[in-house]
Amino acid sequence: MGEDLSGYHADRIQAAIASDAAAKSALVASWRRSSNLHRLDPADCSPPRYLTAMELGQARQRIEPLVRAAQSSLDRLYLAVGGVGCCVLLADREGVPVERRGAQVDDETFHSWGLWTGSVWNEESQGTNGIGTCLVEQRALTIHRDQHFHTRNTGLSCTTAPIYDHQGDLVAALDVSSCRADLTEAFANLISVAVVDAARRIEAENFKIAFPKARILLAPVTDKGSGALIAVDADDFVVGATRSARLALGITQQCLDRPMPAADLLGWAESGPEVLAEAERGVLQRALARADGNVSAAAQALGISRATLHRKLNRLDVHRPH
Repeated sequence: MGEDLSGYHADRIQAAIASDAAAKSALVASWRRSSNLHRLDPADCSPPRYLTAMELGQARQRIEPLVRAAQSSLDRLYLAVGGVGCCVLLADREGVPVERRGAQVDDETFHSWGLWTGSVWNEESQGTNGIGTCLVEQRALTIHRDQHFHTRNTGLSCTTAPIYDHQGDLVAALDVSSCRADLTEAFANLISVAVVDAARRIEAENFKIAFPKARILLAPVTDKGSGALIAVDADDFVVGATRSARLALGITQQCLDRPMPAADLLGWAESGPEVLAEAERGVLQRALARADGNVSAAAQALGISRATLHRKLNRLDVHRPH
């Protein structure tokens, strides 16, 4: 990149920081953080910093369950964007990619740009960029070319979405980056849809792994694609909720720390003396269904006599399945 262009970009950044634009623009606010808080110079052309192999191994180990849960979603996302010269990065909470997908023919180029496992992409090190700024602002975003803080990164287009763990805490960022000059901002917006969708799939898979014995329910919220999931145990108590579910349904960690019936949370709760009868009716119907309608087998499974089961069936008006 020529000195004139480098100087122009740095001057443009500094002029925006000196203006009142930071109050109106999230991008300029990030530029201001990069300059004033992290003391970075937009004209700095130092190469990207990399962790040692040991440090990278430790970073990956800290989020290993999430990395495992993400594998199929990373593969699927790369199939969608790899053909247009993009790579896929899964970065930890510190902005360090610990998993990557990319075409071998582009490896040398991407490594030189720092789009590789072990590089450090937090705002403190790189200024405004897709991964680092996403982690600070905790929202999906695209940092396209000259929106980057450092002049050396203005050839990149980075689209990133945050990933939250099963407790609703921010733990990672999913990024698709390209250094192709012909990647338009409009096309980057299309990539954003795929990145956000993949991030929600990773969250959902990780959530299921975290609650292997629970039933996973899709919460009744307006945005069906938000990933609002809750985990319900065998007693129909809510034992977990994704960040989207927590926000949509007002679930706090304090709520989850005490028994909370799923029916109450979801507005399905009934009241009155019929509730116990309905619960018992459900138990009998399930026992009969599992026994293919055989009363003797159902009674044995329930640990009661055949006569007792008959009396209960008559009292509750339960009919054997046909």
